[in-house]
Amino acid sequence: MKMELVATSAFGLEAVVRRELEGLGLKVLKTEDGRITYTGDERAVVRSNLWLRSADRVYIKLAEFRAETFEELFQQTGAVPWEQFIPPDGEFPVEGTSVKSKLHSVPACQSIIKKSVARRLGEVYASARLPETGLLYKIRFSIMKDRVKILMDTSGTALHKRGYRVVDVAAPMKETLAAALVQLCYWRGDDRLLVDTCCGSGTILIEAALWARNIAPGLNRTFVSQDWDMIPAEIWKEEKSAAFGAINYEKKLNILGMDINGRAVRAARANAEEAGVDEDITFRKADMTGYMPEVSNGIIITNPPYGRRIGDDDDMPQIYSHLAQILDRDPSWSLFMITAAKGVEDKYFCRKADRRRKLYNGQIMTQYYQFHGRKPQ
Repeated sequence: MKMELVATSAFGLEAVVRRELEGLGLKVLKTEDGRITYTGDERAVVRSNLWLRSADRVYIKLAEFRAETFEELFQQTGAVPWEQFIPPDGEFPVEGTSVKSKLHSVPACQSIIKKSVARRLGEVYASARLPETGLLYKIRFSIMKDRVKILMDTSGTALHKRGYRVVDVAAPMKETLAAALVQLCYWRGDDRLLVDTCCGSGTILIEAALWARNIAPGLNRTFVSQDWDMIPAEIWKEEKSAAFGAINYEKKLNILGMDINGRAVRAARANAEEAGVDEDITFRKADMTGYMPEVSNGIIITNPPYGRRIGDDDDMPQIYSHLAQILDRDPSWSLFMITAAKGVEDKYFCRKADRRRKLYNGQIMTQYYQFHGRKPQ
C-alpha cells in the first residue's frame, strides 16, 4: 500500500535526514522545519525505522485538511479509513499540538479526534464499546494556522533509543544528533584517525563506528509497528536479514576517545561493547589539554563541556585554547565542534570557521563549528 510517510527530526538536521531517506531509495516530497515527507509502502516503514540515524520518529500521514470548527475536525477525521490501520481491540491514544489556530485548545482537539475515530471504528466493527486492550496505535495531530495533519506513530520509543547505552554520564548527547555530527564531518569511515577529546559516554564515536561499519542503528531494538497486522512479519524478517548482511566486518577503523573523567571512560567502554564496536574504538582516561597528535590528517569531532549543559565554565578556555593549538601545530588536522559558547572563533582560534551550522542539543541552541584542515597531497 502506497502511503505518505513523515520522518521528524531536531531543527537543523532536516537536510541530513533527507539525504538518509534518499540513500534508502525513498522519494522525498518536501522538507519542512522538523519534518520530512516522503512516499513509501509497508517495506519503507520498516526500512526507515531500521536505518534512519538522525530522525526522531517515523509516522504514517493519514490526513491533511483545513478545520476551523470542531464539527469540521470531527467529520474530516472520521473520513479517514481507520479500520485499515487499527483492529477492533487496538489502543489508540491521541496527542498533538495547535499553533495560531482557531481550534487552540489541545485537550478539546484530542477529545474530538478520539471520539471521531471511535465512532468510525465502532460503526465498522459493529461495536458500541471498543476495549482498547490490544496493540498500540498512537495518533498524533498538529494544527498550524487551521491546517490539520493527522499522523500515526510507527516507531514507538524514539529512534535515538538504540539500546546500547547501558551506562550514562552527565548531559549525554542524543544518539541521533551524534550520528548527524558524524555525517556532517569529513570522516568517511576511512583509516584517518578520528578523535573525540571529550568523549563522555562515547556516543559520537560509537555512532561513527556504527555508520562506518554500515550497522543499521535500529537493528537491535523493537518498534511499536512490528506486530501490526498491516505490516507482514515477513517484511520485518527480510529487512532485518538484509541489514545483517549489509554489515561491513572487513573495514579497519582508527578511532580514539578520551575523557578526564574515569567514570565516563568506563561508561563509554561499556556502551561500545553493548553496541558491538568496542574493538573499533580505543578509550583512554586522559586530560585532553595534554594531548598532541603524532600523525597528520586526523579529525577531531567533539562536544566539549559548556556551562548551560554541565556547568564546566572554568574548563572551557583551556579546552578551546588547546584545540586551537592542535590545529596551529598541524594544519592538516580538521576540527568539528558543537558548543553553545559564544565568540570561540575570534577568541580562541583567531579565524572564522570554514562552516558553521545552527543545531539544537536538547533545548540548547548551539553552533557546529567546522574548521577544515589542509587537504592531503
